[in-house]
Amino acid sequence: MITAGYQGAVGLFARTLLSAGNAVWFENPGYFRARDALALAGAEIVPVPVDQDGLDLGIAMRRSPRARLAVVTPAHQCPLGVMLSLPRRLELLAWAAKTGAWIIEDDYDGEFRYHGRPLPALKSLDDAGRVFYAGSFSKVLSPGLRLGYLVVPASELERFQRVAELFAPSPSLLDQMVVADFMIEGHFARHVKRMRKLYAERRKALISALRMFFGDEIVLDAPPGGMHVIARFVAREDDVAMAARAQRVGLAPFALSLCTAGGSRQSGLLLSFTNIPVEAAEREVQRLHRSLR
Repeated sequence: MITAGYQGAVGLFARTLLSAGNAVWFENPGYFRARDALALAGAEIVPVPVDQDGLDLGIAMRRSPRARLAVVTPAHQCPLGVMLSLPRRLELLAWAAKTGAWIIEDDYDGEFRYHGRPLPALKSLDDAGRVFYAGSFSKVLSPGLRLGYLVVPASELERFQRVAELFAPSPSLLDQMVVADFMIEGHFARHVKRMRKLYAERRKALISALRMFFGDEIVLDAPPGGMHVIARFVAREDDVAMAARAQRVGLAPFALSLCTAGGSRQSGLLLSFTNIPVEAAEREVQRLHRSLR
């Protein structure tokens, strides 16, 4: 089904799969817009910690074993960048099949991986038909398109079509036709290949500049995919204030703590490299460094 970006898909499954008070496993930290939208729809958000293997299933099952829904970013966890390991993928699928729960797989930027090969989509392992696979053209083409898609299990297709028809009509048909032609004619695949190479170069340049200017002031998380790195500051904790200071000089880092819900809040700055040319990396990092001193 074609949706108005990922948030359009969130609106669809909030209206179709959830009732007020249903528990939803949600990665913590995680994509706060989807989390807030589900909470607004009446869901009980169950924050689940993320470690080096992704969503911690043991903690999730202890906190809410009969949750209605699990929202995950298996290919590249948002925002930490870790990959959901194969054993946990299988465990998550077994839990959903046993309890009748649903899984939302948000593959928001899986096209951009710079080292190694990604695991197959969680949906490709879904023999029980419990996974909804959501993708978007926002990261790979343009956020302004507001164009995404949702792969719906066959058992739920009729219900989703009815809800979409009444509450969430699909985006502009003209935009859909343009993107379809862009893909059919091979431009999309060439675009992704070209941007993956460009982003890998910009990622390397930004990491090098950050280490040059900040040294041991920061610990860098640089996952093998995605569109940002995370700088964790050894001696500074208020990342929201740090982001505000950087924004006052025209930069746009994002505070990691805003992605967390409840409990201990992780601190750091999400730093995009996609819009910083290689030759500008040192200049922009120097601006960041000055704004935070």
